[in-house]
This record gives sequence, structure tokens and C-alpha cells, in this order.
Amino acid sequence: MAKCFFRISCVLVFVGFFAMGCRRPAVDRQLTKIVLQADWYPQPEHGGFYTALAKGYYEDEGLDVTILPGGPYITVEKQVSAGSAEFGMGSSDKVLESNAEGLALVAIAATMEHDPQGIMVRKDSPIHSFSDLNGHSVAIKVGESTWFEFIVKRFQLNNVHVVPAMMNVANFVADPQYIQQAFATSEPFFAHQAGIETRVLLVSDAGYSPYRVMYATRDFVQQHPEVVAKFVRASLKGWKEYLNDPAAAHAMIGKLNPALNPEWMQFTWQQLRDGHFVAGEDPSGAQIGQMDPKRWTTMYEQLVDLKVIDKQFDPVAAYTLQFLQSK
Repeated sequence: MAKCFFRISCVLVFVGFFAMGCRRPAVDRQLTKIVLQADWYPQPEHGGFYTALAKGYYEDEGLDVTILPGGPYITVEKQVSAGSAEFGMGSSDKVLESNAEGLALVAIAATMEHDPQGIMVRKDSPIHSFSDLNGHSVAIKVGESTWFEFIVKRFQLNNVHVVPAMMNVANFVADPQYIQQAFATSEPFFAHQAGIETRVLLVSDAGYSPYRVMYATRDFVQQHPEVVAKFVRASLKGWKEYLNDPAAAHAMIGKLNPALNPEWMQFTWQQLRDGHFVAGEDPSGAQIGQMDPKRWTTMYEQLVDLKVIDKQFDPVAAYTLQFLQSK
């Protein structure tokens, strides 16, 4: 998710083993082994899952959960489809695209109601809307940014130059005119450390609003509904607790990913809260995990319009609400 570009890839060498060893001692009963494939290295944007792991919520449900780190060379959708993991983290647009490509994935709950993806500019930049990007260069992660295709089409950006994102904020710091993709929960922290205040134009504010979701294969959901229900229940409990108190998750994440520091994690946690990315607009937390069929339909129609999906199907096949409690 928030793919913070300063993280050290060598963390992958040991992080999976550490995640398996950090849980509290298992109770004397048979636990169902489960693998959750993350979309990036351990980070606060995964905080709810690590809270559930650290506080034993999965074990309380009879699950022995291992969180495998992601990274730039791991495609979560393929890992889950191939059976290397029972559950994966991702976004609703990617789940829809995967279904169009023949991967029968089903989103089972939202981990974020709103996506923190956007375009970062300096606070004093004359760019205040996406339409202002015409005539400018924008650093984008090429080949993985369907959301930017939507922005280009909606705002008729016929004079915008795309350059490859350099996976850090060095160019942003060096060049006052530099514009880049960013997560509101991550890159602004590094710009601030360099003395530069920023603004992030959120893609969700422009009408392209995917959920961040947890998902499984359709076969797994159909064959093991009780396991899915337990996983969803424990995970959402973890997310609710994480927003109230991130200490347990941050302690675990900090050990798993030494590239992080407490200030960075605190910034991300605060942004997740203040930006209502996880909980949505309901301060009670009742909205955490919920998904709206209308938003799924809208996202599907946008992807068809962009010709990202060229094999049409019923978007209902890509998600289920059966494991979510009513609001």
C-alpha cells in the first residue's frame, strides 16, 4: 500500500520468519495455519493486521496467521491465486482487473474506506487541482497507475509529460517545480523533514475511489467460509484497536522493518486517523471494513471506460458482503 520509498529491501530476508515468531504463545488447541500476503514491507498502513497479530486476536479465533512481506517484485494477486497465501492485501480496482484477467479473487472486507494515493506538490505551488497539471511533468510509477489514466482522461490532460517515479523524494526536494505521485500517509513526512511543506491532491477527491481491501480466491471463500469469517472478524478488530492505540503494532512493525522510525510511524498513524482513510466519515468506527456495492459498480464502470477492463463481467463476482456486520 503506501509504498514508502526509503524502505530497505533486505528486510525481506528475515521479516517473514520474525512475523511468525512474534505472536504470543499459542493456546493448547489446533490452530488453522493462514498466510496473509502483504502488498509492501511492514508499515503502519498494515497496522490493523499487526495489531491483531500482536494482541492475539487471530489466535482467539483459532487461527495461526503469518504475514508475509511484499515488495516491488511481488504481485499479491498472483501469490493468492496460486495458493501461496490464503489472503492478500490490495485495492478494489486491482481485484476487478484481476477478475477480468481470469483470476477469481473476491474482496472480503475493506481495510481503508479511502485511498491515500495522490499527487504531491509544494504548499506554495500554483497547482490546486488536477486540471492545473497541464503543461507540467509528473513523476508516476509507470505501468501500475490506472488511477492516473483516469485523471488524464477526466481532466483532459493533453499536455502533461509523464516521467518515471524515482521511488524517493530526492528530486522533489531538489526541484521546486517537481511533481510526483505520493501517498498522503508517507512521502510528505520526508519532504517535511527536508524543510518542505506539501499538499497532496487525493485521487479519491477526483471521483476515482477504490477501497483498500483484503481478499481471497473465490474457491477458498466458498470452501472455507468459517475461516474467512474468523479472519475478517479478527482483522477488523485489529484495525479498530489500531486507530485507538498503535503501540503494539508499531513495536512489532519497527522490529520487522528497521528502516522505519517512531516519528515516521506516528506521522502515518496520525494521517490515517485525520484523513479518515481507515474509518471513513463515521468517528465511531462502525464503518470500518464496510463496502458499498455502488462504489464497486462505479469503479468497474470507470475501468471499462478506460478500457483497462475489456472483458466485461458482473462486478458482484469480485466482492462479498457476507462477512461484514450490518452498520
